Amino acid sequence: MPIGLSIVVGSTQALPPLFGPVPKPTSFLGPTSFLYRRLPVFRSNSRHKSLTICVVLEEREFSSFESQTIPTTSGKHDDDAILTKLVTQNHDRQISAAHLSDKLARKKSERFTYLVAAVMSSLGITSMAIMAVYYRFYWQMEGRAIPVTEMFGTFALSVGAAVGMEFWARWAHRALWHASLWHMHESHHKPREGPFELNDVFAIINAVPAIALLSYGFFNKGFIPGLCFGAGLGITVFGIAYMFVHDGLVHKRFPVGPIADVPYFRRVAAAHQLHHSEKFNGVPYGLFMGPKELEEVGGLEELEKEINRRIKLSKGL
Repeated sequence: MPIGLSIVVGSTQALPPLFGPVPKPTSFLGPTSFLYRRLPVFRSNSRHKSLTICVVLEEREFSSFESQTIPTTSGKHDDDAILTKLVTQNHDRQISAAHLSDKLARKKSERFTYLVAAVMSSLGITSMAIMAVYYRFYWQMEGRAIPVTEMFGTFALSVGAAVGMEFWARWAHRALWHASLWHMHESHHKPREGPFELNDVFAIINAVPAIALLSYGFFNKGFIPGLCFGAGLGITVFGIAYMFVHDGLVHKRFPVGPIADVPYFRRVAAAHQLHHSEKFNGVPYGLFMGPKELEEVGGLEELEKEINRRIKLSKGL
């Protein structure tokens, strides 16, 4: 650091002993250090004026900003270096702000695109399923004979297929998606680029048998076609529920509204989030029965922590 030199000239009339001890400075380079030597003076009965020279060493400190930004130059070069660095930092901040703004805009666009796709597909599939159920049983009862057995089989298989899809998805997730089909499912465990990902193909694959079963059961009468219609309906119901809970609630690909405040769905979302953290070797692989899977491997404590974290995050705490 630069050191300034100051000379203080003064006169004294009373002098200390001629060769007394010289006070030691606290620090040669301290904020104010005095280094002096008294000149020899002859004693006499009369007082003589003498000249004392004090040399003051001053340490001049730069501000923290200057000390961090000034390179080992001096003068005009220092100012140029400071100005250049300030301009560079400001330019970098502008680039970062623009990049962040573009990223947020892109994410918003992706969420809107997926929301439109989810709403259109849900409304379309749901409305078609309701119409199919209505017209199918309307045609069945045209002869005034209510096919009780067929109706019971249709609704029973609808519930059974919806529940069975959870077990199928759990097995396929573990044995296929995280094994031989990992090259497709891996896109779901990486940051998504765009509104869709390769893993979405599995939704289309599951939709194919559902459409086939619904079509066969709709255009044919009888007990077996009724069971096929019920199975296709159950797969469809499970697919819609899976999309809202998994894609909407867990991964926030579109807003789900009050579904996020349902305690059971909150537990399901937290359990699936632990699947992506891989704290329990990928468990749970199921979705709606995820909390039960975590209980079997001793993960309830981590589940409660994740639930509390999601609650605080939703409240902005």
